[in-house]
Amino acid sequence: MKRSFIFGCVGIFLILFSFGFGIAGGYIGTRLAANNGNLDQTLRNITNANVEVLHEESAIIDVAEKASPSVVSIVITKDVPLYDNYYDPYNFFGYGREQVGSEEQQIGAGTGFIITVDGLIITNRHVVEDDEASYTVIFSDGSKKEAKVLSKDTVLDIAFVKIEGSGYTPLTLGASSELRVGQTVIAIGNALGEFSNTVSTGIISGLQRDIVATDSQGRSEEELNGVIQTDASINSGNSGGPLLDIHGNVIGVNVAVASGEAENIGFAIPVDLVKDLIERLNTDGTIERPVLGVRYLLLDADIQQRNNLAVDYGALIVRGETTKDLAVLPGSPADKAGLRENDIILEISGKKITTDNTLQYIIQNYKINDTVTLKILRQGNESEVSVKLEKF
Repeated sequence: MKRSFIFGCVGIFLILFSFGFGIAGGYIGTRLAANNGNLDQTLRNITNANVEVLHEESAIIDVAEKASPSVVSIVITKDVPLYDNYYDPYNFFGYGREQVGSEEQQIGAGTGFIITVDGLIITNRHVVEDDEASYTVIFSDGSKKEAKVLSKDTVLDIAFVKIEGSGYTPLTLGASSELRVGQTVIAIGNALGEFSNTVSTGIISGLQRDIVATDSQGRSEEELNGVIQTDASINSGNSGGPLLDIHGNVIGVNVAVASGEAENIGFAIPVDLVKDLIERLNTDGTIERPVLGVRYLLLDADIQQRNNLAVDYGALIVRGETTKDLAVLPGSPADKAGLRENDIILEISGKKITTDNTLQYIIQNYKINDTVTLKILRQGNESEVSVKLEKF
């Protein structure tokens, strides 16, 4: 009986061993066939594949370790009113409320990263949007610094903040012009406003995406053009953090995540656009841009045909979805120049407006107080009007 049991166990072992050996042999055989029966080349390929995986993993670890001290959490605090209930016999509910003071509380958090040794930090504009709030920078080691908002861009969702001190370690700014879909990327940020220096990896899923960024309540905020799409996890609180390549260079600034049923779809502003803002800040001391002050729809051949328009390019001035979304904003440069709803802006100082060369893109390259010439199509007649661009 015992002998039969032993033989049975040996038989099972041999069957399992043969099965495993067959799988391994089949894999090597397949690789041999791919390499024309060259066993040495096959073994080298298998070894190199393992080495490449280890090299990529090692590179990601190295980037995370080196970059983390330069990535900071930005905590937003503000005085919040405190209320107390009191008995009110004339109130239907039997009590009333009165303010008894205020208390500074955390109302949000985001991410930023250091770009100079003297403490200049890049983040998203929407992270530091509230002029009445206070901002504190928290480093990966837990140390804190009060932050001052230097300048906020009105086109890109980018802002610069400054902390006192020197000797900080800045991240290296790379280039976004040579990025390729499928390239490995690393995102670091204050995930959910709670888990600082969270590291996630992925690839570049798309380039030159045009999106409408929304806030946490799902309300439309702004249109962002030419952004990088990635499947690296970018959660609430990651806003303003760096998107890095495998060498640790900043290639983008994390800005938004797709909502709804989408998974692992995040977006970053290309670093080349941010470099232009840094140059403006160093030269002019500000990154504020002028605005024209119109709501518009970019025209193409399809829109022209469906609406029986005279042209298939330009920016048609239109009102928004609500009565408050006026076509021409009162007091804006466009309003002062006499632009009206249903006007089509064809050109700005000789630059033709198209879906690839948008009105916003053209305007953002000018400075406050610059004067531009608009070619306008109004009720079938073309005319030109000069507009002085202003801060608005």
